Amino acid sequence: MAAAVAEAPEPWPEVDLVEREQRRELLLTGPALEDRVRAAGGRLPPRVFSLSLLHSLEVCGCASLREPGPGLARGLPRLRSLGLRGNALGPALNPELGPLPALRVLDLSGNALEELPPGSGLGPAEPPALPQLQSLNLSANRLRALPAELARCAPRLQSLNVARNRLSALPAELFALQLLSELAAADNELQELSPAVAALPALKTLDLANNQLSEIPGELADCPKLKEINFKGNKLKDKRLEKMVNGCQPKSILEYLRVGGRGKGRGKTDGSEKEESRRKKRERKQKKESCEGEEEEVEEVNKLLIRILHVSENPTSLTVKVNPVVKDVRPYIVCAVVKGMNLRPGNALKRFLSMQTKLHEDICEKRTAATIATHDLKLIKGPLLYGAQSPQELKIVPLGRKEIKAKDLVRQLQLEAEEQRKQKKRQNVSGLHRYLHLLDGKEFYPCLVDADNVVISFPPITNSEKTKIKTTTSDLFLEVTSATSLQICKDIMDTLILKMAELNKFISENKEEQSLSDTEADGVSSPSLKSDQNAEKDGSSPLIVEQVRVVDMEGTLKVLYPSKTDLDITASHITIIR
Repeated sequence: MAAAVAEAPEPWPEVDLVEREQRRELLLTGPALEDRVRAAGGRLPPRVFSLSLLHSLEVCGCASLREPGPGLARGLPRLRSLGLRGNALGPALNPELGPLPALRVLDLSGNALEELPPGSGLGPAEPPALPQLQSLNLSANRLRALPAELARCAPRLQSLNVARNRLSALPAELFALQLLSELAAADNELQELSPAVAALPALKTLDLANNQLSEIPGELADCPKLKEINFKGNKLKDKRLEKMVNGCQPKSILEYLRVGGRGKGRGKTDGSEKEESRRKKRERKQKKESCEGEEEEVEEVNKLLIRILHVSENPTSLTVKVNPVVKDVRPYIVCAVVKGMNLRPGNALKRFLSMQTKLHEDICEKRTAATIATHDLKLIKGPLLYGAQSPQELKIVPLGRKEIKAKDLVRQLQLEAEEQRKQKKRQNVSGLHRYLHLLDGKEFYPCLVDADNVVISFPPITNSEKTKIKTTTSDLFLEVTSATSLQICKDIMDTLILKMAELNKFISENKEEQSLSDTEADGVSSPSLKSDQNAEKDGSSPLIVEQVRVVDMEGTLKVLYPSKTDLDITASHITIIR
């Protein structure tokens, strides 16, 4: 009987490279990773856990990865950063992660975790499994509860993100984290915020938006360093407080809580404190007499207004045609036009770009789920064509670069990435270089082309310098593309527009000096500036969202955004005018 021939092990060139050059960082991602992890039984190969010099391990976007695999804690004692986002880990961690004595950053976002019980979670509490951990991201999972041992397991935790889970409560033990400065728990099912939140002396940022809170404890005002709070989307019993969380600055909200609110105070205010509260109220009344008689108007102004302009109302609406050649490359695209942004004051443009970057990192899962592109509408000539071209044919003027062919751009970025790795002795890279793996194995690259046959977008890599957003930009063309699903594009577009509306309102309420360079100010007339300033004073001007049709080459409708089912936002601080 012939001897069975052993199957050759799956190649892991990334591991070979790190092993050979004794690198400190390992990044595993891209389409080829799926098959290799599946062949390894849904886990990482044991070889990874023999790289004892590793400081950083990142494995992302692999739907086959159900568990890290045994040996992680024992084999990687020097690990400082562990990123396992956008995989299929769950329902628990088996085996548990810790102990990892040097770990400072842990990202488990975008998985399928339902629980983190002792023995199948982050590690033991005694002694602490993660004694140096500073940042923990558990967002976008299915967690119904956080482990009570978390504070003992990671006593030095500074940032905790548990947004977009199914949490109904935060464990009381969580408020023992003396160094916790950032707590994000938006989009859960939280019904209560414990007064014990006052025991967090380092807390600076608290985001509990879109939960089921009915009250905010007055003790929150006792957090000495608290600067940023978000309670939007909660139906509070105190309607005045609900209006305030949807339209006022954190300082005003905390002051309101500090003096006991209206109707239900803390029950501990002595006579002198009450008298001081009355005195301050009288002063505010004298100072803002004109505002006291306009409470209902203030309520409306404090709401975010988004008006949808239908195709039937807009004869000049943009249309995007889709060439079928893009079907096998990056088939899904959703577009919209947004008018009325004010990016002139102070750091408005920087805030806008930062917001877009955060969305790419979070809900776009570092561009693996989808990519956002924003353009100056006045620099675009329609109709647009979404298609694909060979790397040798596709030409673009990338942001901050000269015109170049796509194949040369990708090669240039690869060389820059390699240079970064050599200089920093690390495998992870920054900027556009992080997304090159998304093009692996593609014979054609996706692109969006205007009526002048100019490529304005090359997703998921870059936009064109031609349509770059500036401080003078007020009308924007938005696109979201994905290789995964149309619904992901729509969900991300919904979130993008909501964030733009919130940013626009923030900019109008926080008066900053105009920040126009000479170049950017060219062509901007005085009447235009005055009208923008008047709009700021009014504060109630809605953001206009114009529908954009995506059609096939014969003109048959494929996608209309926003449709009746899009931007279906129930939050109390938003009004959608359809």
